[in-house]
Amino acid sequence: MNKRSFLQTAIAVAALTASAWSIAAAPALTPLKFQLDWRFEGPAAFFVHPGAKGYYKERGLDVTVEAASGAGAIQRVASGTHDLGFADLAALMEFHANNPDAPIKPVAVMVIYNTTPASVMALKKSGIKTAADLTGKKLGAPVFDAGRRTFPIFAQANNVGEVQWTTMDPPLRETMLVRGDLDAVTGYTFTSLLNLEARGVKREDIVVLPYATHGVKLYGNVIIASPKLIAEKPEALKAFLEAFAKGAKEAIAQPAAAIASLKAKDGLVNTEVEIKRLQLTIETAIDTPGAREEGFGQLRLPRLQLMAEQVAKAYGTKNPVPANAVWNGSFLPSAQALDVLPKK
Repeated sequence: MNKRSFLQTAIAVAALTASAWSIAAAPALTPLKFQLDWRFEGPAAFFVHPGAKGYYKERGLDVTVEAASGAGAIQRVASGTHDLGFADLAALMEFHANNPDAPIKPVAVMVIYNTTPASVMALKKSGIKTAADLTGKKLGAPVFDAGRRTFPIFAQANNVGEVQWTTMDPPLRETMLVRGDLDAVTGYTFTSLLNLEARGVKREDIVVLPYATHGVKLYGNVIIASPKLIAEKPEALKAFLEAFAKGAKEAIAQPAAAIASLKAKDGLVNTEVEIKRLQLTIETAIDTPGAREEGFGQLRLPRLQLMAEQVAKAYGTKNPVPANAVWNGSFLPSAQALDVLPKK
């Protein structure tokens, strides 16, 4: 071997050694499993987009985001199969109240929907114009629907009398309303409103009675975490929320870009529809007066306590809702990182 060949070989070996050392020295990513509350639709982009942009990885995380199938996020996290999830805070309160001895009780760590997206929707031709008009009417929703379960709070705030409930699977809810089998339905606005439009109903022919503007001050969906994650990997939880907040700011500013990330995750995503759904989610549940006042991701303890009392009564829980046990805001990012809402 001549001198030149020897030097080339030595350089190549050194490069390979350095590369191997670099790979060995690189810290392993912390795996986290995240469970959505529903399918890969508009709101899911908030959790998929940070992964597509590399924000989780930048913070040392390997995050797997899964669509809901069967059991919801609360059950998945409570069973120990998932570290994090996206769930309705009222449902989380119910779980705590009815399962005081559960070995794993998920905890809310960040508020995403400062106000519940639930609303009552009817067709104008029904004659329903106000909440009071619902008395004596036939309403429909799946038995687990958040709007149906918290309807007693809505009814009390608006002096609504007795109503008759019809139960169906989610895909049939809006179809039954259009067919005239129901007078009104409950559901998340960004779901039922778009479903009605997809069935040929014009938006101007739909009456929407949002809970948030009819005296119902419930928080909506939150990020939940396993107590095991909180105890054993607090830095990973904090890193996740930081990465999420960074992605959320972009999703709010550029919904189309966030839905592009969602489309890359699930090729069946209808881009046009899901951009509309994400925008409607932002308008009705995220960029709200409450979020502006309290701060994105955060909550006020007096409002949380009031919600706990209302949920315990509406859901008929076995025990009082332990408001102090369902929330842990100590892992929230800095105020600067949580400044995700557009300037007005």
